[in-house]
Amino acid sequence: MPNAGAAERAELHRTIWRIANELRGSIDGWDFKSYVLGMLFYRFISENLTRYLNEQERLAGNPEFDYAALSDEDAEFGREETVREKGFYILPSQLFQNVRAVARQDENLNETLSSVFAAIEGSANGAESENDIKGLFDDLDVNSSKLGATVAKRNEKLVKLLNAIGDLPLANAAFADNSIDLFGDAYEYLMQMYASGAGKSGGEFYTPQEVSELLARIAVAGKKEVNKVYDPACGSGSLLLSFNKVLGQDKVRQGFFGQEVNLTTFNLCRINMFLHDVNYEKFDIALGDTLIDPAHWDDEPFEAIVSNPPYSVKWEGDANPLLINDPRFAPAGVLAPKGKADLAFVMHILHWLAVNGTAAIVEFPGVLYRGGAEKKIRKYLVDNNYIDAIIQLPPDLFFGTPITTCIIVLKKSKTDNSTLFIDASAEFTRQGNKNRLLREFQDKIHDAFVARKDEDHFAKLVENTAIADHGYNMSVSAWVEQEDTREVVDIDQLNGEVANIVGRQSDLRSQIDAIVADLEGAAA
Repeated sequence: MPNAGAAERAELHRTIWRIANELRGSIDGWDFKSYVLGMLFYRFISENLTRYLNEQERLAGNPEFDYAALSDEDAEFGREETVREKGFYILPSQLFQNVRAVARQDENLNETLSSVFAAIEGSANGAESENDIKGLFDDLDVNSSKLGATVAKRNEKLVKLLNAIGDLPLANAAFADNSIDLFGDAYEYLMQMYASGAGKSGGEFYTPQEVSELLARIAVAGKKEVNKVYDPACGSGSLLLSFNKVLGQDKVRQGFFGQEVNLTTFNLCRINMFLHDVNYEKFDIALGDTLIDPAHWDDEPFEAIVSNPPYSVKWEGDANPLLINDPRFAPAGVLAPKGKADLAFVMHILHWLAVNGTAAIVEFPGVLYRGGAEKKIRKYLVDNNYIDAIIQLPPDLFFGTPITTCIIVLKKSKTDNSTLFIDASAEFTRQGNKNRLLREFQDKIHDAFVARKDEDHFAKLVENTAIADHGYNMSVSAWVEQEDTREVVDIDQLNGEVANIVGRQSDLRSQIDAIVADLEGAAA
């Protein structure tokens, strides 16, 4: 939100979080997120569509046109063309603002909303956008007993939710009408707060914004735009959308591609795309297991890949005889262990990386030094000069876990036969109960990555032959020497000071003995 002041932005965030907590009542915050985020999405697409149609009509010479005031019958004439352009259609009576206006008087509000959501999704049936729209409202269950024990109680909660989301100043003139950025920012803020409160379950699907931005900056270093970007474990999409922050809107020419195995998170990712004004034809998010059933064979290779795959997740591995012949995994001659799929993701990403591309992957540091199959995969990667850099991150950056993580950077077209190691484990500031990778620390890491030069106690460029000689141990601590912070002590000086102390102690004792003798004599 470049046009919004920091104070206004902070106040908006406080308001959003206060409303979210007040509304949920006895519902667990993690469960309630689907209602808040889903209703935010409903408002956004309603206002986005209304603004789009109003602009089109005004360009055509109809300055008084207001789509929200049309009858549903009159609105039908524009359905087909609008679905082609926007991917969906909402009749005027189904718009967020119009449903909200009569919500308190609607005794069947839950059924009204259910039919509206079904109609919005149904508007894309048979269109190119069908797979991008289908199921977006699945997690916004307006008939759930979580909202209340009776229909009346549920509707009371839904009215409050509509009003609370509707009252948020997301198109306020104070923010220079930067409504797209505001909706996206509100979504990101809610995601972060819910992930923080949810512990481990939240950390599994949400990558902190600072880490997301650093990965994107590394993946596009030296470029002003890229062709296609990809994340094989895309979660809620925060990593993919970081490319817009780093490069600017519309600098990813052919769009955003990702795959997610969790249905709820898959829906959140697609909602996130819309809320950041990425139109349906510019993203392709698939549901499924990337390692076993990848969805984008016809779209690879990708120029920039970023990912934070799940740590040490189980997969079929060598229990599936087809995988060793899969072109993604076969080159290494061995599969990642069944209980640790980390390097299976790395091999998948490498296979789908363009010749001129860069991949930045968050990993658990164990993949850098463990033996067995993982060592053999590292050998393949090093011997073929695919690893560009290893970056050690600070501990306790991610929600739900205090562990230290690292970034593995892959390239297929390097100008040297070396690997850069960066120790950024101390580059953080403590805020609240988490460490933060603020911009100054991101810049230091990014600049060292670009410079590709030795820097005492921070960066070391190591020839791959040296890595091979050391058993393919790629732990950053094995290559970047820690700064010795121990204090140097001058033994002769210290002995002199001790002698002075002992001498003074002897003088004091003699003086005390003399005083005691005088006191005893006087007493006699």
